[in-house]
Amino acid sequence: MQLKPVKSPGGNAYAFGNVVAVSPADFPPSRDGHDIYILVNGNHVLSARPTETCRPGEIGLTDRQRTWAGVSLGPHDVVMVQNYDHFGEGGGAYLASVDVEVGFAGRKTTEVPYDQDELGQFFARNFENQILAPGQQLLMDHKNIPLTLVIRAVRLADLSMEKASTDTPPVADPRARGILTRQTQVDFFKSAQSELKLKGSSRRPAANSIVQPGFKFEDMGIGGLDEEFSAIFRRAFASRIFPPGLVDKLGIQHIRGILLHGPPGTGKTLIARQIGKMLNAKEPKIINGPEVLNKFVGQSEENIRKLFADAEKEQKEKGEESELHIIIFDELDAVCKQRGSGAGGGTGVGDSVVNQLLSKLDGVEQLNNILLIGMTNRMDMIDEALLRPGRLELHMEISLPDEHGRQQILNIHTSKMRNNGVLEDDVDVAELAKLTKNYSGAEITGLVKAASSFAFSRHIKVGTMASISDDVVNMKVKRVDFLNALDEVRPLFGVAEEELSKCIRGGIIHFSSTINSILDEGNLYINQVRKGGSPLLSVVLHGPPGSGKTALAAELAMKSEFPFIKLISPEDMVGYGEMQKVQHLDKTFRDAYKSPNSVVVIDNIELLVDWVPIGPRFSNTVLVALKVLLGKQPPKGRRLLILATTTERSVLQQLDLFSRFDAEIPVPNVNSQRELGFILEESRAFPSSDQVKSAIDEIQATTGGSEVGVGIKKILTGIETAKQDPQDMAGRFAAVMSQAIAARSFA
Repeated sequence: MQLKPVKSPGGNAYAFGNVVAVSPADFPPSRDGHDIYILVNGNHVLSARPTETCRPGEIGLTDRQRTWAGVSLGPHDVVMVQNYDHFGEGGGAYLASVDVEVGFAGRKTTEVPYDQDELGQFFARNFENQILAPGQQLLMDHKNIPLTLVIRAVRLADLSMEKASTDTPPVADPRARGILTRQTQVDFFKSAQSELKLKGSSRRPAANSIVQPGFKFEDMGIGGLDEEFSAIFRRAFASRIFPPGLVDKLGIQHIRGILLHGPPGTGKTLIARQIGKMLNAKEPKIINGPEVLNKFVGQSEENIRKLFADAEKEQKEKGEESELHIIIFDELDAVCKQRGSGAGGGTGVGDSVVNQLLSKLDGVEQLNNILLIGMTNRMDMIDEALLRPGRLELHMEISLPDEHGRQQILNIHTSKMRNNGVLEDDVDVAELAKLTKNYSGAEITGLVKAASSFAFSRHIKVGTMASISDDVVNMKVKRVDFLNALDEVRPLFGVAEEELSKCIRGGIIHFSSTINSILDEGNLYINQVRKGGSPLLSVVLHGPPGSGKTALAAELAMKSEFPFIKLISPEDMVGYGEMQKVQHLDKTFRDAYKSPNSVVVIDNIELLVDWVPIGPRFSNTVLVALKVLLGKQPPKGRRLLILATTTERSVLQQLDLFSRFDAEIPVPNVNSQRELGFILEESRAFPSSDQVKSAIDEIQATTGGSEVGVGIKKILTGIETAKQDPQDMAGRFAAVMSQAIAARSFA
């Protein structure tokens, strides 16, 4: 029926009892004299008490009840009201536990802390047999002081069970409702804005809980970081939600600092940003490292002190009842570099900032109500004193997501497309997760944006850049859009495909069984690393100049399908000094350690160390760096294969570098005319087999023997030269090769 909402005529008895007033003419009293359950506007269940003070056609609602049900007192407002049979819904009719946020309702307050057990018993007696649901607002008069209550989460009890399972998580869904009984466990949490104090219980959670009741990690919209979040929660937050009395018995202090480190774009800042969603405390202070620095003397240190000022003030006022103050410090390495390194300039400001931060985190006056979350890409640059226990003691590496993590991230970023029907059915998120090896979370986000841009481009009118076609309402993001986006958005820690492709531009020609043996042996080493038998394996390919060592190393690297493949070549270091070369080598290997499986190809290793036979001369600094990196074990769970090439095997032996490799693969020249003929046939440069035979015969006649002994690179160059003389290709090729063979003989 429709009833007109009016102010509750029952005074404090109805307001503090959470009872609705109705007319006996509309709802007759129950036989046992108890209140009756009514459903308001199809969503909100309240306890109603028939009274003669309420006129027929009206319903008396308190201010809290009107706020919760979304009802106003306008002259034309009506509400739909009907009887509610709670037991008609089956199991889950009673409340096993209820999480209640409590605070003072008015100016009347007290400094005396409330005993949670006593308050819970009073709450259960006052609202016994009422149906409560998350979000419901109540008033309660306790010892002549009005308290405001908000139901945050409930745990339902199955009717078929005598006792609800403690493993059942609390539910914050407003539709989850149940009857309050004397056996219901009532857990109180202080409102963040209230001055009310709750005594710590040894049986109940902390009064000032920092985690919102009913919070779930899935609601944060972060994929691929389940283990990291669990570890952060266990180390930094778990001790804060346990009963304070129990924590005191253990004699431990809460963690004050977390350091999130890892490659760019993996979600460090996102984690810190989303942590605020799971907190039932003050808004976190977020500051970027460079913002701390100031041109005025002493102002940088003052900025650090300001970050901790609120926490210090509340610690003095409330002691253990103080709320948690979270400070999120992005780009921590900008201001917390190693002291004495001169990174802060000649004034020593950088050192002073670090000193100030150290004293605030774990100085003479310790603060137990702070949590500093620092983020950096360069953990190695941060001062060691800041990383010890008591300060930033929890070091959490946020690494590149695995396949399951990438699938979670893709699901998050395509959920709106899927829900709104703009994602084509042929898009398989599991397939995309396999194709996005070593993509960071930020790069996957860019991938989805790029795929959307391809979908947009299909619906732009031909010949224009700003007109949209008429069929834009039918726009869908297809699988082909994601495949095109994969070519456009490349991972920072991925495969150097372009550089490696240049090394094998003509492909691999299997002119000899030796080539097949080299590739087979290389595959054995790849499998050895892939299956975890050897977390670090280094192989050197040695042979004459132009014999195809680099091409074979690049082919092995590409065929491994490892997510991280990088080429270190002297070509990329022209003009580099010794320290620049060492830094380049160190960075490449550090990047390789961030991927589960990696391949690093070091080309022309003798040129890398600046070897010159006249003198002889070489760079000892680069040589020592190579020796160290070749033997350095990757972090736990990471595997690295190193493929190196050299034309100077004897030089590496003299430099004591050759013994650093675990295996060697010799790469020979093209030795026989049969092998040479096979290469010419495979190149398809000559129009007929007769011309191939003619060229080989001419070479044999000129050189007076059947041995070739020339590298395949020289042969392929000779073929390209012969193509420029189409009138006499065989003769031109024979002349070029004869010179090469003769030059080898005189060498």
